Amino acid sequence: MSELWLGMTASDLGRGIGAGEIDPVALTEVYLAAAKDHKLSSRIYARFTETRAMAEAEAARDRAKLELRRSLLDGVPISWKDLFDTAGIATEAGSALLKDRIPDRDADVLAKATKAGLVCIGKTHMSELAFSGLGLNPITATPPCVNDLDAVAGGSSSGAAASIAFNLATAGIGSDTGGSVRIPAAWNDLVGLKTTIGRVSVKGTVPLCPSFDTVGPLCRSVEDAAQLLSALEGSKVIDVRGASLEGVRLMILKTSAFDDTRDEPRAGFQSAVERLQSAGAIVEAHEIPEVADALAMSGILFAPEAYGTWKDTIEANPQLMFAEILDRFRTGRDAKAADFVMAWQRLEGFRKVWADKTAGFDAVILPTSPILPPNRERLLTDSEYYITENLLTLRNTRIGNLMGLAGLTLPTGLPSTGIMFLSAPFSEERLLRLGSAAEAVLSWPAKMTQPFSAGAKKPRNMLDRTSSNG
Repeated sequence: MSELWLGMTASDLGRGIGAGEIDPVALTEVYLAAAKDHKLSSRIYARFTETRAMAEAEAARDRAKLELRRSLLDGVPISWKDLFDTAGIATEAGSALLKDRIPDRDADVLAKATKAGLVCIGKTHMSELAFSGLGLNPITATPPCVNDLDAVAGGSSSGAAASIAFNLATAGIGSDTGGSVRIPAAWNDLVGLKTTIGRVSVKGTVPLCPSFDTVGPLCRSVEDAAQLLSALEGSKVIDVRGASLEGVRLMILKTSAFDDTRDEPRAGFQSAVERLQSAGAIVEAHEIPEVADALAMSGILFAPEAYGTWKDTIEANPQLMFAEILDRFRTGRDAKAADFVMAWQRLEGFRKVWADKTAGFDAVILPTSPILPPNRERLLTDSEYYITENLLTLRNTRIGNLMGLAGLTLPTGLPSTGIMFLSAPFSEERLLRLGSAAEAVLSWPAKMTQPFSAGAKKPRNMLDRTSSNG
């Protein structure tokens, strides 16, 4: 029976604990054993927190016996990206620059999750200082993609995704500055939630770009995402039951979101859209030209803040860094303050345009990533390939960060392809209900179809109405 636990959702495991069918101590032991004994363990976990995990599991067992459980996930073991501070346990954010950095207190989100009864079983590998969407990290370790062991898992929450996909954790907590929850979730056929900037505390989280940094879960179901968001916030759980797609209005973002999209992600997206329509969703394709303008400003918005955050630490020991990450940080070195301020002022204007043009829709949809996970060895040996693949990887997800949105990626049913839903800031409740309805539909068998051409005047099998907000 314990072998079945390794593939179950966190919520189902929580229900098993509540029904007295699963012992939290036995559950934690099963996951720790699976994670420690797995042949890829050292590429997924940076370190285990076994002593802490067993103490938390024993406390969860005691509460369950007394019928004093703190949440549905009380006693469920999850992993944490190695940028969340853990009291007395190293938190190094995938970088030799932070080797042996040991915080004296937990990150806010970890403290809240612990209060909700979740069990921390270990810290997962990640892109160095979270500054890559690929998950390649020759400094510490590069987690594999579950669908291609020679490919990267996606970043920067690479180990978080791999820990779930390889059944070495029930869920994982990651961070998302430009796509770092959604990309690895999509490439490993998982659910990933990007929260609105400012909704979930980042105190005690190693920063990258504080103006964009967010915290969110990677997991096996939308229900899990709702439960985990509640634990991270210390808030009431969002009820995702009974949601329907009937009459839901979805906008496909044309042009820039589909440029250079490769066949598999395009086909996965098209197949997903057809199933959403079959369930009653109204899908229209529209352009928002300002998105391309916003994406073009990414360099001045992200790199200068990242470099300013890490300048002294980086320049004290630059030889300790992976060259591609070092070079990316240094692209922000010579930025002018006037250009940075002007870019932010323009971005605020673009956000207002986005809000106006999407106001009549429940969500905007697009492929989570326009590419499949790239080959690890080629990324290590071909710098031009690394740069182009990293930029393409982050292109679509970054739209959500630039526009300050909530975002959710779901598997399409075709390996390593995801469909992303973007909704208004602080609309996670509505987004998760929509996601739950979509998840049920997307579990239907995916069909390979002729890929949708986002530039086409009349999208095949899609309603082509003209929106008053489009």
